[in-house]
Amino acid sequence: MAVSLELVDALKRCLRGQGMTYRDLAAQMKMSEAAIKRMFSRRAMSLQRLEQICEVLDVGLAELSAEASRGRKPMVQLEAAQEQALVKEPALLMALFLTLNRWRQEDVLEHFGFTSAQWTGLLVKLDRLGIIELMPGNRTRTLTARNFRWRADGPMERYFRHTLLTDYFADAFDGEQDALLLLSGSLSIEGIKQLRQRLEEVAREFDALLARDATLPASERIGVSLVLAQKPWLLQLFNPYRRSRTG
Repeated sequence: MAVSLELVDALKRCLRGQGMTYRDLAAQMKMSEAAIKRMFSRRAMSLQRLEQICEVLDVGLAELSAEASRGRKPMVQLEAAQEQALVKEPALLMALFLTLNRWRQEDVLEHFGFTSAQWTGLLVKLDRLGIIELMPGNRTRTLTARNFRWRADGPMERYFRHTLLTDYFADAFDGEQDALLLLSGSLSIEGIKQLRQRLEEVAREFDALLARDATLPASERIGVSLVLAQKPWLLQLFNPYRRSRTG
């Protein structure tokens, strides 16, 4: 039996929301990318195939059906008020991080000092903020794209610059999973544009890896933060040696 067009479209939205490409899905299902593309473009798949894709995406059929009826596109950016609420309550920000990374409640309670009631309360707050949808059994559906971006100079970005940045660089980057590259030089405008495009490609690759590993048990994953940035800039300690430009 073929599934409805609405369910196939909902699957596409779930794929985009998790930052997963047809190639990523094909790899996990041990199929060719061409076969996956053909299946989606023709909007023809069996119920068994649908269940297999849902398993890869860690999405229940009930969730998928609800998504099909809603047809809502995932948010690619939060509102300023939503970001401010997360900044104001660190536990809420952590709850969003864990939810986006598909932590199950039992894993959360095993690894963090929340009671069941406290965890439920955080999920309720995220639901009321319109960032997730809370479902029976404390299952959640995120209303954001997995690779959503914080607002430029918004509450979260300012919080990171003023508070979290110092914490991020406080310890040496000398662990097995650490990497720190400090590079500087002079480039043309075209060179800078090319570098920015490359950084955006790395960000998309990071999102794809998150989607690929999202279904692994929490014990097999390590929280990782990646900071990508570029700007025209020289160290302030160089300023005394610069000639002033007049005229």
